[in-house]
Amino acid sequence: MNNKTFTIVLAVIGAIIVFGIVKINIAPIKTAPKKEIPQELSIAKKSYLKSAPEFSLKDVNGREKKLSDFKGKVIIIDFWATWCPPCREEIPHFISLYNQYKDQGLEVIGIALDFNGEKVVPEFVSNNNINYTILLGNEEVSGLYGDIRAIPTTFIVDKDGNIRKKYIGYNDKSTFERDIKELI
Repeated sequence: MNNKTFTIVLAVIGAIIVFGIVKINIAPIKTAPKKEIPQELSIAKKSYLKSAPEFSLKDVNGREKKLSDFKGKVIIIDFWATWCPPCREEIPHFISLYNQYKDQGLEVIGIALDFNGEKVVPEFVSNNNINYTILLGNEEVSGLYGDIRAIPTTFIVDKDGNIRKKYIGYNDKSTFERDIKELI
């Protein structure tokens, strides 16, 4: 094979490679058409929601309470402590909301994470006229809810037992009330 033939063969092979690559790059990428899920259907399925983990804890009177005891209710689960200023600021909100919405299916559960909680929490509850369920928490339960690292940490749970919201830090009454009204 002479140089002229060799050059022509290389040019043809090069052209095939170049045009092949260009053709591949130019070809439109075919994708499946987007299927939008209607809003009503996406809400009805709730497949993106996480169930609130079941727990069993003692209340301030020593009675065992389980999350499942409150099945079918909208639940505010608040991890807090007696020594925590933002936690203490939220307590009047929870008292008020519980008074206003308990007959419509609201339950408020405060899970106290105090050291020696069985000694300090009952007196705190009594002195502050807390009228909703207060339980004595532990590391196991806080672990179920994502290793609570900051308090207050509050979860809003719907009637089906799904966590709908999580708040870390202080929130005002209107924030919780808005969530409650959407779920009751």
